Amino acid sequence: MLTSVRVSPLPNRILFVPGKNPKPSPAEHREQLFRCLVRGVGRADPEAARDLAAREETFTLIPWNALYYGTEKPLESDLPWIDALFARTGPSEDEVREALSWRRKAARVMVSVADLLPFLIPLLPDPAVRGTIQETERYFSNFGGIGGRVRERLKVPLREMLARGERILVVGHSMGSVIAYDVLWELWHVEGRRERIDAFLSLGSPLGMYFTQRRLLGARERGARRYPGNIRRWFNVTAEGDLTALDPTIADDFAPMLAYGQIEKIVDVDSGIFNYFRNDEGLNVHRSYGYLVNPRVGEVIAKWWRG
Repeated sequence: MLTSVRVSPLPNRILFVPGKNPKPSPAEHREQLFRCLVRGVGRADPEAARDLAAREETFTLIPWNALYYGTEKPLESDLPWIDALFARTGPSEDEVREALSWRRKAARVMVSVADLLPFLIPLLPDPAVRGTIQETERYFSNFGGIGGRVRERLKVPLREMLARGERILVVGHSMGSVIAYDVLWELWHVEGRRERIDAFLSLGSPLGMYFTQRRLLGARERGARRYPGNIRRWFNVTAEGDLTALDPTIADDFAPMLAYGQIEKIVDVDSGIFNYFRNDEGLNVHRSYGYLVNPRVGEVIAKWWRG
């Protein structure tokens, strides 16, 4: 006998903040992200997925990438590979071996050293990781006010939802998790807003890296002022072999938030998760589509959805 899905009496809202690089047009990108999210939830909780799919207005994409890069990426290059995700239920044995390979482990060691000694960043062997670190510097330095303008893309809908007392899940992938964190810090400490989001879900996040932590808003503050106080629960998911999430755990780095009573819990989900998105360049364990179709991510979202 099926049980009905129980959701909060407050409207549920999911805000998705994508990672770096140019993206498809916002409408196309949102459609594919929501499609993947529903798929992942469905693999963990089919009934919750049906309910979520019927409430597409719940899902809001924060399209900051075109503002930052000044261009969009055609969806056609990714669509066949997104479709391929839906035809599979997990990684192949070869993909598991690749994600756990010594090559990736060796690269992780080198990135760890560069994280502590930033002058070594140009020498990193992985161009994607090297590019991620170097490319985000424009955001962190707020060159031309770009950091503030990017954050405003999230602040506008988030302010409105908070003011209406809605139940909010903010999902930040990669650089999007950094943007979301900074926005929450500003709302709490700069704007003085005291509403809280119900949950924050970071996917493939670089928030565990010293390089990132030293550049976050509030990094130079002391005590509770270093951290946002408007997150009720924080879930962090890292796929095996994802070098962008160099340090796959954030609970240890942000433990003071618990000590200061700013958050109820911080949970790392970082073991045995495989992102098997691939395209004509091969396996890419960092892509947002692959994270969203994963049942472990779907389980987090399904449990939140049920309230």
